[in-house]
Amino acid sequence: MDFTLTEEQRELRSIVRRFLGARSAEPEVRRLMATDEGYDPDVWRQMSDQLGLPGLAIPEEYGGAGFGYVELGLVFEEMGRALLCAPYFSTVLAAEVLLRSGDEDAKKDLLPGIASGETIATLALLERASGWAVDDIALTATPGDTGWTLTGEKKHVLDGHVADLVLVAARTPAGVSVFAVDRGYTATRIETMDQTRKQASLVFDGTPARLVGEDGAGWDAVERALDTAAILLGAEQVGGASRALDMAVEYAKVRIQFGRPIGSFQAIKHKCADMLAETESARSAAYYGMWALAADDDDIPTAARLAKVYCSQAYMHVAADNVQIHGGIGFTWEHPAHLYFKRAKTCEVLLGTPAYHRDLLARQLGL
Repeated sequence: MDFTLTEEQRELRSIVRRFLGARSAEPEVRRLMATDEGYDPDVWRQMSDQLGLPGLAIPEEYGGAGFGYVELGLVFEEMGRALLCAPYFSTVLAAEVLLRSGDEDAKKDLLPGIASGETIATLALLERASGWAVDDIALTATPGDTGWTLTGEKKHVLDGHVADLVLVAARTPAGVSVFAVDRGYTATRIETMDQTRKQASLVFDGTPARLVGEDGAGWDAVERALDTAAILLGAEQVGGASRALDMAVEYAKVRIQFGRPIGSFQAIKHKCADMLAETESARSAAYYGMWALAADDDDIPTAARLAKVYCSQAYMHVAADNVQIHGGIGFTWEHPAHLYFKRAKTCEVLLGTPAYHRDLLARQLGL
């Protein structure tokens, strides 16, 4: 593996950062937080039509740009810095399930709409009082004369209230399968701590569904998509931690206490140094995962566990220390520090807690 960024990759990061600086500044983030939809359709169209971001890593044969996971990870990192309010993570996760499904007809039918930005997609996996493992799936799919129907509830579905396409993991007599649904369900938005990333509860009651891939073989596609998502989420967490660190350092330079900038005090210096060390270590973990994905390496499951555990903890520590360095103002609604802290907390539990992934890693290593 080549662990250096190419000039084209650095330019992509620069373009996305400029775009998000203009279209995802703090006032815009706060405006979208207060809406039910949680995103701006005009910005989504710009992301799709001008930058091609929804289809960045989708192969050209399905209407995408055909870039790799390193480029996709860099985009996620910049989105984490800007706290982008858009259904991007959910759409990429759903596209990844389709790509790993082995169903050529479904890929040809559904991926072009995702790549063009016309289709907002998501994956419905988590259920009430359950986790992210295959044994936690209880929603059932029943075959009939006219096709499959789904019955049950999925909780905390990212952007489930605005999705045009929902990929649902459901249990059949043959095992866990993946189904595509675009109508016939009820979506109710859920109030969550992180208002920058909307979630919904989906209820299926005899909902018609299309089988994607082979019946009973859906978990392999879902599991690989979750590994990919954990690494990309790690890249997003690196972006958020990097921005929180920048905020803390900038404030430490200008905040005067006892006639001196607080950044001149040893305690603040040490705290900022620790924040930098954690952020850069998290970057290493996320970037290794991105390169492992790009090389389709056998280490992908291990890289996903490492990225999810370390990046989650690093983002939480850096976001919390950013609040502490800002002192009283850091605890106020008006200051953006709490926005990064809330995103850090929800990212920590999204796709499974660090404790859950440490347990998975121990099993993978035979410990």
